[in-house]
Amino acid sequence: MSPVSSIRPVAAAVASGLLAAATGACGGLHSAPAPAESSHLDPPAVAAPPAAQAPVAPPEPQPVADGPCNYLTVAAAQAANGQRVGAVRVSADRPHPACFFLGRDGKLQLRTWIVVATPEVARATVDAATPVATSDPAELPGGWSGGSQPTTDGAAFAVARQGSAVVITTNQRQTISARQIAEQVIATLGL
Repeated sequence: MSPVSSIRPVAAAVASGLLAAATGACGGLHSAPAPAESSHLDPPAVAAPPAAQAPVAPPEPQPVADGPCNYLTVAAAQAANGQRVGAVRVSADRPHPACFFLGRDGKLQLRTWIVVATPEVARATVDAATPVATSDPAELPGGWSGGSQPTTDGAAFAVARQGSAVVITTNQRQTISARQIAEQVIATLGL
């Protein structure tokens, strides 16, 4: 055997021993799992954009102080609604407070509610008061549109134009008085 041929088996044995020692020091011959194969045909995962939330009507107004109503007189409310008014309360809403016309017995006869916001919020306010699915279409001159319908307590008439909504509720079953009041409120406020 030549000196070179006798070195090869020794070198191979030494190399083999070094390899075994090195892999043993690194935690053995266990290999990490291979990365999952991805197909170039699968699109990358992309998070869906959040769904746009539908505009929401503001909460219904609540009376917080004694009146008067600065855009509808007691005489006009009595004439349109056909009942004597015993007291008037107003909400804290701005720029126009909601007005609550009460009978002599303290029960609500008529409420006016004006919402000044975005066109989307104005439409949501009208739809909350007179849902499209249950109300009759209502229109007033100047591009006002919405709905009118009888309610369990009387009737409602609600219309919107651009960023304003006018909602009238009455204890009368006919919507005609609510419509007349809406027309007066719109004219008085110059909406």
